[in-house]
Amino acid sequence: MTRPAAPSQFDDPWQAQVFALTVALSDAGHFPWTDWAQAFGATLKRHGANRALDGGADYFNAWLETLESLLEQRGLAGQAEARTIRAAWEQAYLSTPHGQPVKLPA
Repeated sequence: MTRPAAPSQFDDPWQAQVFALTVALSDAGHFPWTDWAQAFGATLKRHGANRALDGGADYFNAWLETLESLLEQRGLAGQAEARTIRAAWEQAYLSTPHGQPVKLPA
């Protein structure tokens, strides 16, 4: 199975980043793209079971959930690690002036 081309436009920068990160991790051999596609399909199915998905934020929230789950299953990053990093990104986002790039502290 070949991976899809990146969308021509993302709604938010984080969507492009999580897409690129997933592709890079697969290319680096951390998981085959077929495993990714199967896991992502299951997440989309579960998310869309009770309502129609919007194809934007819904899609990438499911993408992120799948990536976090796959990283945990493969022993690359646990839930606690993901929560810590997510909290750091949220703090960085909330403290960054509008229009400026959001960066994590070193």
